[in-house]
Amino acid sequence: MEAARPSGSWNGALCRLLLLTLAILIFASDACKNVTLHVPSKLDAEKLVGRVNLKECFTAANLIHSSDPDFQILEDGSVYTTNTILLSSEKRSFTILLSNTENQEKKKIFVFLEHQTKVLKKRHTKEKVLRRAKRRWAPIPCSMLENSLGPFPLFLQQVQSDTAQNYTIYYSIRGPGVDQEPRNLFYVERDTGNLYCTRPVDREQYESFEIIAFATTPDGYTPELPLPLIIKIEDENDNYPIFTEETYTFTIFENCRVGTTVGQVCATDKDEPDTMHTRLKYSIIGQVPPSPTLFSMHPTTGVITTTSSQLDRELIDKYQLKIKVQDMDGQYFGLQTTSTCIINIDDVNDHLPTFTRTSYVTSVEENTVDVEILRVTVEDKDLVNTANWRANYTILKGNENGNFKIVTDAKTNEGVLCVVKPLNYEEKQQMILQIGVVNEAPFSREASPRSAMSTATVTVNVEDQDEGPECNPPIQTVRMKENAEVGTTSNGYKAYDPETRSSSGIRYKKLTDPTGWVTIDENTGSIKVFRSLDREAETIKNGIYNITVLASDQGGRTCTGTLGIILQDVNDNSPFIPKKTVIICKPTMSSAEIVAVDPDEPIHGPPFDFSLESSTSEVQRMWRLKAINDTAARLSYQNDPPFGSYVVPITVRDRLGMSSVTSLDVTLCDCITENDCTHRVDPRIGGGGVQLGKWAILAILLGIALLFLYFFLPPGILFTLVCGASGTSKQPKVIPDDLAQQNLIVSNTEAPGDDKVYSANGFTTQTVGASAQGVCGTVGSGIKNGGQETIEMVKGGHQTSESCRGAGHHHTLDSCRGGHTEVDNCRYTYSEWHSFTQPRLGEKVYLCNQDENHKHAQDYVLTYNYEGRGSVAGSVGCCSERQEEDGLEFLDNLEPKFRTLAEACMKR
Repeated sequence: MEAARPSGSWNGALCRLLLLTLAILIFASDACKNVTLHVPSKLDAEKLVGRVNLKECFTAANLIHSSDPDFQILEDGSVYTTNTILLSSEKRSFTILLSNTENQEKKKIFVFLEHQTKVLKKRHTKEKVLRRAKRRWAPIPCSMLENSLGPFPLFLQQVQSDTAQNYTIYYSIRGPGVDQEPRNLFYVERDTGNLYCTRPVDREQYESFEIIAFATTPDGYTPELPLPLIIKIEDENDNYPIFTEETYTFTIFENCRVGTTVGQVCATDKDEPDTMHTRLKYSIIGQVPPSPTLFSMHPTTGVITTTSSQLDRELIDKYQLKIKVQDMDGQYFGLQTTSTCIINIDDVNDHLPTFTRTSYVTSVEENTVDVEILRVTVEDKDLVNTANWRANYTILKGNENGNFKIVTDAKTNEGVLCVVKPLNYEEKQQMILQIGVVNEAPFSREASPRSAMSTATVTVNVEDQDEGPECNPPIQTVRMKENAEVGTTSNGYKAYDPETRSSSGIRYKKLTDPTGWVTIDENTGSIKVFRSLDREAETIKNGIYNITVLASDQGGRTCTGTLGIILQDVNDNSPFIPKKTVIICKPTMSSAEIVAVDPDEPIHGPPFDFSLESSTSEVQRMWRLKAINDTAARLSYQNDPPFGSYVVPITVRDRLGMSSVTSLDVTLCDCITENDCTHRVDPRIGGGGVQLGKWAILAILLGIALLFLYFFLPPGILFTLVCGASGTSKQPKVIPDDLAQQNLIVSNTEAPGDDKVYSANGFTTQTVGASAQGVCGTVGSGIKNGGQETIEMVKGGHQTSESCRGAGHHHTLDSCRGGHTEVDNCRYTYSEWHSFTQPRLGEKVYLCNQDENHKHAQDYVLTYNYEGRGSVAGSVGCCSERQEEDGLEFLDNLEPKFRTLAEACMKR
């Protein structure tokens, strides 16, 4: 089954299809032969009639022409009417001529316009034929023109199933436009299958509709599958192209080249893309000012370019263009829109600044500075207050001494000429300057060196001024001998009047005189010695004494200068030896070097002559002098003098015979360096009186304490003290490196005796600076440092060691009891001592020699219980020099000569 047209009355079908119903049928008997277009009887002007596929006939045609002037053919094959046409007969035809001007090839297409009444007759004939043929249930492409004028409902097509020959078939549709938005746009007649549209459709809103058709029997049986129907909405040129902006604004530099891109405009069209309805063409339809025409627009891209290089901002700085965009590729019946484009002409530096005058004359008084003397103006046609307009002035000639400068006034653009260095009328009465001007921005055109800069001449007349005295040169010098007699006169400072070049009428005054050595004459400026001049004084530098002089004229105008008095040296100072103490370490040296100096100048100084000055033969016998160079000599002893101090007088003479005697204190010392001898009392013997240091005193006291303990304490306690003191100071010993040689080592290992049980509850003395806690605070105090140790035994009440513990501090029982302590020279009975020490020693020994984690140190004194026999390894207490890890396994591998001794040791 397939879709078919309805078989209703012929007049009703004709009424529904008279307006704008289009059918394109191409009879393909021969390419480019016949094309038939079915149209209504009336065709309005500028309306689409149909489309002809031109490419099937001629793909390279560049000229399309219609034989009938009432019709126009576009490039895509669209056929439009140019006038209103009424078809008086059922058929009308015209020819489309296709040609290529390059290869002169031509082809024709015959177009036949057929009236709708003939179409309906053919449709009835076709329906009869279709009833006799077997048809299928298949979709037929369907389309409708957007914004159709009707009449509505508008017939579109008929769907029909071939099962209708055997069954009663009901037709229905579903989908967009039916039961979905936009609802009720389409409906189908249940019995006939005729499909209708109820109202106009906008293609820009709905491009097509895909609906589903159903064929069912009255009892619900479905003899056919659902049939998809696509209804395409044919586009109508109903949307105007629109520019993206209402007003476009572009900027371009003046004097740009032809073809320079100004900007690009763009428009959009909502009609169907890639059709004549959206093929846009741009153009310029107006320009303000109207002439000359300086811009063009590309019709397809909308790019605006320049057509002339004569854009001059100084003449016209802005252009306004009226632009148009039209669809249908710019055909006269296409829809169009206009917009405005403003083009601003930007400035470039194409005009040089020029002086309004070529010469200027001005004047200025001499000795004036930082004053404005002239303003010059320039003309520039470029844009005001830009770098193309602002001027830079420069002085080209006449300012070699730097008396002038010219700057630009930022507000007026004038050149301001100023004096920055005073002028002197007496030297030059007139100065001629040449000034030039350029812009801040470089000139854009290639100009010759002459035209690149405008110049002008400025004549500056210097006016005379009544000025004061001139101190020139500012520093003047005179020469005088030192030690000149008081009242000696000399030429002084001279100032002069610059106009008369004379010094008359100028008065002088001394401003500074560091030591007050001279006076100055008020009228002549000459100086007179007031105090004796000394070239070697501290205030003299490089032999020149400076004073400051003030010169003034009768009008009170002044100037200041400096007078340097060059002091000529005289031989008024004797050479001498500055170092008067000499130490000679007799074991290492036999002489000493002595150096003399002379404050006078070298012409009155070295070479010096050194000699021994003494009337006694003892000095001559013991000492000898020998010159080393012009300023030094070597003093050496002879005849082996004893250690001690000696006074050696030495005479030093300069080259002119002036001399002085210097008594040197010479020390012969038993030393290696001079510093070794500075603290000796008697250098002859090599050592002074014996002085005991604090450690020596402590050592003496420690010996006395040990003797005291030896006579007054029982031997067991004394042994415990000595053993504990030695245990804390001894470091772990390493097994000797000669074990491989089978040598015995000294172990000092002792075992307890077999005849008594011995308790090793000893205690140690405190070592200054050690990390272990003190243990002897309750029974005494110990200090051990630098090999000296003292022990003090006191008697006190019952105290615990915890209250007296300290790290590295000296404690006595008296400091812990808080009460009176009786000291009786430690003469107590053994029972008293035992009852006092046992509880405290046990607590102290338990807490002594602990590390930061409160664990016993490696050399901690341990208590061992008697188990019936002695230890094979001997004692491992604090008195042993060996550690637990130092095993005695090497005794098993001794050589034969040591085995007997080893066996004897093992039997113990």
